[in-house]
This record gives sequence, structure tokens and C-alpha cells, in this order.
Amino acid sequence: MKAYRFDSFDNLDALRQREEADPRPQRGEVLVRVRAVSLNFRDIAMVLGRYPRACRPGLIPASDAAGEVIEVGEGVTAFRPGDRVMGAFHPRWFGGEMPSTILADSYGAENDGWLAQLKAVSQEAIVRLPDGLSYEEGSTLPCAGLTAWNALTGATPIRAGHSVLIQGSGGVSIFALQLARMVGATVIATTSSAGKVERLKALGAAAVVNYADDPEWGKAVRKLAGGRGVDRVVEVGGPGTIGQSLRAVALGGEIVSVGFLSTDNPGIDFFALKASGASIRNVAVGDRAGLIEMTRAIAMTGLKPVIDRVFDFDAAREAFAYLETGAQFGKIVIRV
Repeated sequence: MKAYRFDSFDNLDALRQREEADPRPQRGEVLVRVRAVSLNFRDIAMVLGRYPRACRPGLIPASDAAGEVIEVGEGVTAFRPGDRVMGAFHPRWFGGEMPSTILADSYGAENDGWLAQLKAVSQEAIVRLPDGLSYEEGSTLPCAGLTAWNALTGATPIRAGHSVLIQGSGGVSIFALQLARMVGATVIATTSSAGKVERLKALGAAAVVNYADDPEWGKAVRKLAGGRGVDRVVEVGGPGTIGQSLRAVALGGEIVSVGFLSTDNPGIDFFALKASGASIRNVAVGDRAGLIEMTRAIAMTGLKPVIDRVFDFDAAREAFAYLETGAQFGKIVIRV
């Protein structure tokens, strides 16, 4: 089979395609012919030295993929050849409390990921692809889709009449916009691109604030949300945006921390945090049970993931380079 590996994390030139032996499924495993791989910010953050922990070089990158089961190992009963499946972001987090092995199990950082033609994986580490979705669309769900789903659910699920703030137009933010609108919530979006304003509104955003034009965009969001602020902030920026998120959130609302796109770190104003009356919840994507729950909702509603561009397998390096620009609207996918 053909596979990509990062020989080092110095730059994108270290991503090289190579010919490797085909994997074989062991007991309890299935062999998946990978059809599509989607990229996440974490995939380029490792190369840029912005990932929050050390990563092992020499691994196959990418955590998200969809494909077809072509062979099953001894004892496999959940799947059979021909099944359309996608991988779970956390291969051993099935439900309940996060396992202590969560970091050691990480695709692309500690273990081989999915940017290869074939992958042998436990039958417990995949779920069925929703009917009606292509492999390219399905590959976007394990990380970005599930992260957005968990950001909007939790102890207090977002419902009709609630308001949600999304930041930018990356994969998690676009999924959060679609899922929030799916349940009847009002969505306010931010962007730095005037060209993306109408695209965000076309997906259902009630209002869009250009944060490049208004550094105090948190106040603008609060005003747009009736002066009380939004019920939920899907916080993807991290240290550079949390201050404005505190200004945008309603008293008693919730900021869900899911990402770290920004590099600035001015620190958090304790008194702003205290005065907001908001809670902050960290989301580490989610478990297999949540992925199944989300796919059922998607299948029922017919939601279609937004894909910006699809690259051929031989152009994987160009896909990573495009991800590095941050210009995408939705997801970037590599067709295998």
C-alpha cells in the first residue's frame, strides 16, 4: 500500500509518500480500504510546533477518515466486508469517563493515523457511515463534527430559542452553525473575511461580526444577542479570543473551549471571568457513543457537511499547505 509519513516536524517537505507492506487484520480487527481523509488544525499544528504536547516523528498523520471494510479478523461480529465506516477520533474511548490512555492512543501524535490506502483497526474503533453521505463527507465527522456536537450538548443542550456564537469558518465552527440551526437556535458568527459574510448567512447565521474591523467584537456580539449575550460560545480561538468571548457570553451562559487557533496569549482577566457568571467547559472531541448519537441525528435530518476542497492522494502535501493558510470555509479532504 501507499502511505504518508512525517519524517520530522520541521516543515511540510518532511511529509513523504512511501510504499509499505499491506496490514493484515488481527483478532478483533477489520481491514479498511481508506477512501477519504479529512484534515484538522491539529494536523498542521504539529508541523508548526504549536501542538500543546510533544509528538512522535515518523508516524502516518491524520485522525479522521472514512472507507470500506474489505476484510475482518477472527472474532469480528460487528462488521463485514462491504460496510461503509469511519474511524473514531479516540479509538479506545467508548463512553463514560475519558480513559487514562487518551493521549497515548492519539492518531498522528503517538500512533499511526489514517493517511494511507489501508488501515487495520479494532472493530470497536469504527462506526458505520450514515446513509446518504459520501466517503468524503463522512470523513469530516469524527473530529470536527463530534466536537461541535459535544459543544452544543453537554449538561445543558442547546435548544430552540437559545443563541450560539461561533468563531470563524473552520470545520468545527461550520458544523456548530449547522447543528445549532438544526435545533432552531440563533447563531451569530465572527469572521475576518468580508467575502465569507454572505456564505455564513446562507448557512443560517443571523448576524456576522468582522473581528478584524472591530477588535471589541465581544461587545458587538452581546448587543446583537439582545444586550444579554449568547447562551453558548463555541470557543475555537483559545488564548487570543477568550477575553472577547467573556464579553459576548450571557450571565450564566457557557463557553466551550475546543481549540487553540490563535497564537497570542494576553492572559485571562480574572475579574472579567468572575463577572461573566459563565461556566467554561473543555471538550476533547468526544467518545464513540457520542459519535454514534451524532450520526443518527445527521441521518435523520439530512445534514450535509461543508467541504471547501478535495485534494487527490498524490497532492496531500498541497492539502496540508492549504490548511496552513487558514483560508478554508469548512473542511479540507484528501481523496484516497
